[in-house]
Amino acid sequence: MCGIVGVISKSPVNQLIYDALLLLQHRGQDAAGIVTAGPDERGRKFFMHKARGMVRDVFRTRNMRGLPGTVGLGQVRYPTAGNAYSEEEAQPFYVNAPFGLVLVHNGNLTNAHALRRELFAVDRRHLNTESDTEVLINVVAHELELAARDLPLTPEAIFKAVGTVHRRIKGSYAVVCLIAGHGLLAFRDPFGIRPLCLGEIDTPNGKEVMVASESVALEGTGHKFVRDVAPGEAVFIDLDGKVHAKQCAQSPSHNPCIFEFVYLARPDSVIDGISVYQARLNMGETLAQRLISTMPPSEVDVVIPIPESSRPSAMQLAQKIGKPYREGFVKNRYVGRTFIMPGQAMRKKSVRQKLNAIASEFKGRNVLLVDDSIVRGTTSKEIVQMAREAGAKKVYLASAAPPVRFPNVYGIDMPTKSELIAHGKSIEEIRAYIGCDALIYQDLAAMKRAVGSLNPNLAGFEASCFDGSYITGDVSEADFAAIETQRTSQPQEEDGGGMRLALQSANEG
Repeated sequence: MCGIVGVISKSPVNQLIYDALLLLQHRGQDAAGIVTAGPDERGRKFFMHKARGMVRDVFRTRNMRGLPGTVGLGQVRYPTAGNAYSEEEAQPFYVNAPFGLVLVHNGNLTNAHALRRELFAVDRRHLNTESDTEVLINVVAHELELAARDLPLTPEAIFKAVGTVHRRIKGSYAVVCLIAGHGLLAFRDPFGIRPLCLGEIDTPNGKEVMVASESVALEGTGHKFVRDVAPGEAVFIDLDGKVHAKQCAQSPSHNPCIFEFVYLARPDSVIDGISVYQARLNMGETLAQRLISTMPPSEVDVVIPIPESSRPSAMQLAQKIGKPYREGFVKNRYVGRTFIMPGQAMRKKSVRQKLNAIASEFKGRNVLLVDDSIVRGTTSKEIVQMAREAGAKKVYLASAAPPVRFPNVYGIDMPTKSELIAHGKSIEEIRAYIGCDALIYQDLAAMKRAVGSLNPNLAGFEASCFDGSYITGDVSEADFAAIETQRTSQPQEEDGGGMRLALQSANEG
């Protein structure tokens, strides 16, 4: 999971891209990068700065001054595989032919290992990192070179190249690519797993066009949301701001990742026609129905969310069962996400640093804690213990998502099966491990209906971490065995930069 943005303007874009990346910071805190093209209006020279760290730390005044130009793109990185600690694997990636390309990517190529061999043996291209984004940019470059033998480069030639890219690569990908001297290309995988949207604004200098992972990046920078990029569609914005678009996939099907609505996206975003906030409210309603069918609501004195993504679901659940909603935990916003912290000891320490209980909301009460999801169970176990130490009589736990039983291979750091608390265990076994008095999980079918009702035009959802159904059809047990072997054989570095999920490919987005 990463956040990406691209802009075509008639004014300097460095500050604009910086601001957009701040709005997408929740999608990745390991590294950030910006490329601009200019300073001439045809954008034939690239200027790049990227490094590990948060956006505000990576870009200082001197760095911003070194990013001139009216065209550019950027990314915030959340690594789930490959060399998570290498600055050279931070995005954007660059190749000098054809034309000069810079690319950012959100997702994961499930066939990157095979493509790596193919690029070397057939396309005669050299790769220097373990990143699947480097694989992707080289596939794009090769196909663009074949499709654009005759100059000038036309949108049709670009779309022809993207069509071949779709046929060659598998997995999830939302891509923004800057073509020197020509414009900005954006495209999305044929299943629409990872999000990408388009916005624009009229300025005194002319129309400005932006593509970004979430609508919040558009609206927060003054752009009007126009539409989502369709699954399999390619959008090319020339340097004059004219938008060209074409469906480039043979059989596209709209199946966005449901975990975007559970946890990943900001609540004020709208993704694929669905308000993330409303989706979480709906999940709260279905979770309330599940709770009512599991235990008497009269046993609950108060409903308390585990900050922050669970708040809308917890509020709606509390209203539905007629119980007070209270904030019982104060979150330290300056500690990174716990589920990407390396090592169980580090994760346990981080939970105590990240959350502090308000004892008065727990003392003498039967408390229902609501979380957005339960992955490893380590954090949940620690939080339940915190609630007991704060004086709760009984501690019930409800998850707004179903049990996470399967690894995710599409760009989210869901660990191997053996690390997932729900894999191969009954609800009672999970409850006993976490230490709560009752454990209530969301029903998967009910959640799909609740979220899907907000956009009936969707074909369905990518929900592999819950149901084990991998929509791209190319993920096998052998892949999971390779993940397990590589993950257990590689030491985890305890610097909080991210947790390695070792697919044969290396996810950068």
